[in-house]
Amino acid sequence: MHHTDQTNLWIKALILAFWAAVVAVGILSLLPVEALPSPLLNWWDKAQHALGFLVLATLGFAAFAKKTTLVAVWLAIYGMLIELAQAFTGWRYGDIMDWLSDLAGIALAMILLAVIQKYWPALFRV
Repeated sequence: MHHTDQTNLWIKALILAFWAAVVAVGILSLLPVEALPSPLLNWWDKAQHALGFLVLATLGFAAFAKKTTLVAVWLAIYGMLIELAQAFTGWRYGDIMDWLSDLAGIALAMILLAVIQKYWPALFRV
């Protein structure tokens, strides 16, 4: 397998992982709280939001390396839409603080991306 074939395969895997994570977050966000699995760790709710969107943003930035701003904006809107959808479920409620925690996760991913680009630029050469 050539280098470009391996790179293309890696990018396709990242894109698939990103969209799978987006769908998983959407489904888990709209399930009744009782239907959710018990947390592995007893994390604070806002930290879970930030961590979830940190993962989404990191996957999105890796999958769509030339469109990181678009990914960040899209994820911010997605987080807002999840909170709005929760407000209409009858078993969940939308919370602006949850959305702000989502934004914090996205911002942390952007900082992480900037640090990686500064100190390990070779990771971004394709």
